[in-house]
Amino acid sequence: MASYHHGSLRAALLAAAETILQREGINALTLRAAAREAGVSHTAPAHHFNDLAGLLSALAALGFSRLHDFARAEAGNVEIPDQLLAHARGYIAFARAHPELFKLMFRSERLDWDHPDLASAAAHAYSLLTPAAGERPAHIGHSQDALADTMARWSYVHGLAMLLIDGRLSAGVSMSPGADEDTLIADLIKRLQRLDGRGHR
Repeated sequence: MASYHHGSLRAALLAAAETILQREGINALTLRAAAREAGVSHTAPAHHFNDLAGLLSALAALGFSRLHDFARAEAGNVEIPDQLLAHARGYIAFARAHPELFKLMFRSERLDWDHPDLASAAAHAYSLLTPAAGERPAHIGHSQDALADTMARWSYVHGLAMLLIDGRLSAGVSMSPGADEDTLIADLIKRLQRLDGRGHR
């Protein structure tokens, strides 16, 4: 059995759970499987996560934090008017890099949204698709219009991410001679400018 300090054991169990998720999918992820992968007692996960929903929720919270980091890294030194598009690229890049984790993050029936970290991490990531004052065109305020604009943007980007990781985009590309998946994704993301009232560049 591996030996860990209290804090490092929690991190080790999350890493083990993510390894199982990526390798075998969510149906293979149990408390016992995570313990076995981490090389610790089968009772260890319950001390940190209580039950499977707690483990999955903690893992999803970690995923939302990474999603936020991906989006912020993509934005980099991008000018404010283009940051929303950069965040969208980061959202897609995260889904592409961590497809099973991405799917887990939106499996509400498996998650505990009262988990202390999950809701705040999700809200933090979601905020990246909400225009800040410097990004918002004059006709969009803090109103129902702003909410609808954000939800439309999220629906578009999330739908694109799901089509990508489910292989639907590649299926479409294969039926279009000369088409390229990366170019298609870039073109689709650029179309988000229509939601911001800025047209094409």
